[in-house]
Amino acid sequence: MNQLENKVAIITGGAQGMGATHAKRFIQEGAKVVITDLNEEKGTALAKELGENCLFIKQNVTQATDWQHVIEATEKTFGSVNILVNNAGITMRKSILETTEEDYRRIVEINQVAVFLGLKAVLPSMQKAQDGSIINISSINGLVGGAVGYTDTKFAVRGLTKAAALECARYDIRVNSVHPGVIATPMLSQDDTKEAIEKFAKHIPLGRVAQPEEVTNLVLFLASDESKYSTGSEFIVDGGLTAM
Repeated sequence: MNQLENKVAIITGGAQGMGATHAKRFIQEGAKVVITDLNEEKGTALAKELGENCLFIKQNVTQATDWQHVIEATEKTFGSVNILVNNAGITMRKSILETTEEDYRRIVEINQVAVFLGLKAVLPSMQKAQDGSIINISSINGLVGGAVGYTDTKFAVRGLTKAAALECARYDIRVNSVHPGVIATPMLSQDDTKEAIEKFAKHIPLGRVAQPEEVTNLVLFLASDESKYSTGSEFIVDGGLTAM
């Protein structure tokens, strides 16, 4: 079943990692997908692999002018936008005393301000389509405490999601947030982290970390018409961590 037939999607941070997993599945489900990223080499290669229904655009998500370019190029190539996945983001593991003002402003710009810029840029296109689903990728650290900077911005994404959902409901545009726990990415399988992750996984109620596809399944549900009555909500995929 092609759950995203005739849908046009933009996925930020889509050249690799979870963004690339989302893009591949969206294409399989019939969508036309624009992936954006600063990594031009990987983004171009992925778009070539995914074929004519995928377009790569180099983008700095913290710049409003880049967002405008992405929307214009998407509409010119595929038409009005139906889906935006605000996936781009960075992590930071420093104490408050170690964190510089520059560090803090950088993570706020990428993890928080960029989500606002994406919302603002895509809404006119979704209004033309008279249909829209915006999926903001937060974290379980948008629900519970964690590292300074990362936690703050992921909580902010959650709040922005709720405010935008209330404003956008009148246009039949839905806005939801996704809160992943520990995901099995290549970084987790490195020799210096693999043992620690294996020990931590024993404390997850389901006893393991998530596979990338398990997060994608949730993102796909929110992007599709199957979730037409869901907006302003948090969708958690963490194996039960936040239930403890």
